[in-house]
Amino acid sequence: MNNEQRIKRVKVNEEPAAVTAPKRSTNDLPKAYGDYIYVLERIQQVLKEQYGHHFEPYLSDDRKEEYWELLEQDVKTGTSDVQFVTQIFEHMESRAFGMDGEGDVGAYRTYPTLRNNVFAYPSWGIALARVPIFRMNGVGEEDFVFAVDDASLLHFLEHARQRRRDLDRRQVTVFTDGPHGMDKELAPITRMVERSEVIMKSEVKTDIYRAIDQFFTDDRAFFKAYDLPYKRGILLYGKPGNGKTTLVKSIAGSVKAPVAYWQITENTSSDSIQEAFQAAAAMAPMILVIEDIDAMPQRARSFFLNILDGATSKEGIFLIGTTNYPEQIDPALMNRAGRFDRAYEIKLPDLELRQTYLEQKGIGKLLGEELIRVTAKQTEGFTFAQLNELYVSAALQLHYEQRVDIEKLVKSMKSELHKGQTMSWMKEDTDVRVGFLVS
Repeated sequence: MNNEQRIKRVKVNEEPAAVTAPKRSTNDLPKAYGDYIYVLERIQQVLKEQYGHHFEPYLSDDRKEEYWELLEQDVKTGTSDVQFVTQIFEHMESRAFGMDGEGDVGAYRTYPTLRNNVFAYPSWGIALARVPIFRMNGVGEEDFVFAVDDASLLHFLEHARQRRRDLDRRQVTVFTDGPHGMDKELAPITRMVERSEVIMKSEVKTDIYRAIDQFFTDDRAFFKAYDLPYKRGILLYGKPGNGKTTLVKSIAGSVKAPVAYWQITENTSSDSIQEAFQAAAAMAPMILVIEDIDAMPQRARSFFLNILDGATSKEGIFLIGTTNYPEQIDPALMNRAGRFDRAYEIKLPDLELRQTYLEQKGIGKLLGEELIRVTAKQTEGFTFAQLNELYVSAALQLHYEQRVDIEKLVKSMKSELHKGQTMSWMKEDTDVRVGFLVS
């Protein structure tokens, strides 16, 4: 008899009473151990009443608890696989609200909280409870996993692991070092960037994608054939706006592997570095992108270098570092293989790349072929980001004025670019003086 047959289902709308004990006087309150056991027993009792089977509590000992993230997603989306069982403590928050969707297009909705509620996956014979723990300095929480037997638990964990890996291929895990530890969230890949959209020197592009594709072959034959350690690291450097982020997005969207972004901040420490690499190792084989690596605080750099040198710390990890300021990077990162094996400069686009980019953006809808070639010549020194802005400005001009003066737009942008380079934004071109009149 499988789990689905032996565990009775309960309607989602049925909300059993909370497991809180009846009110007691101050004198007969149980001690901490008694409270712990009481809550555990009451949860087990409610589970047995609803599903007709005893659920045994288990302790997680490997910190790979992806099933909690999956539970949160299931609860918020209202999937039928998970069922609300009961609230744990009365008179305490058991529901939350949030925006469903992105930005202004979303709408508020409510859903049960993970904390202070019990949920079950009946077909798997699994229940999860995040129990509030009351301490002198505030309210904490303790996570409990219940299963009808070992086999049910192991099948569920394998299912959760595979499901999370499939999910990781459609989403990006974002690590951000905050003042109170590392924040972790899953962000959907809102738009896939095709490799054809990445415009850069063909030899560099070929080199990078070959390394990526070889790393994520299922049999890892290349690494076995040449007796190479299964890890790789590349560093992308150059001025902002030249396509480093676009390249990384195309890599993330074109490989069948989890991708994580790690945003270094002033709060980055040895603890958060270790946490980031431990989380990455749990997702391996995977891609770990470290953006703005030059922002690594001085106090944490030695530990970071030691992590990169570790024999197993990067096993199964394809590491991509990016920086707009290579002169601020520790030379030990760029000049030692095994940390970042290759460093690639993403340069300003030349004439050929500028013309290719403008054509790919669709500027042909606004300008003739000859004018496109002239514009590509006139925009020497422009980044891809500035070329994109030129296209947007030209489209706006056409929309409102039914004409495009591309030469005037280029001159205007060059003037602003020159002001930025010379730090002369506020200088006046006339003799007009602004200030106070003094009598």
